[in-house]
Amino acid sequence: MKTTTHAWLIMMAMAPLAACSPKEATQSADWYKAHDAERTAMVQRCAANPGELAKTPNCINATTAANAKTWAARGGIHGVKAPTFGAKPKTND
Repeated sequence: MKTTTHAWLIMMAMAPLAACSPKEATQSADWYKAHDAERTAMVQRCAANPGELAKTPNCINATTAANAKTWAARGGIHGVKAPTFGAKPKTND
């Protein structure tokens, strides 16, 4: 009788875990830079549900990759920081 009760309790405890979807593989920002379709899809997915997904590793990495690609397309150079707005420009006086 105890064995049946224990088996029942174990099955009931594991039921919620069976309903969970498998964990999504985490991709790096460099991977997302190299895979345009996947990056675009992930950024759209993250934008559609930012409350749950914004702080996940894939959303952070996909957004970082998208921002880097945009910066590079606009003439940014790797290793050079974006300009700080509101700072006084340097003069050659």
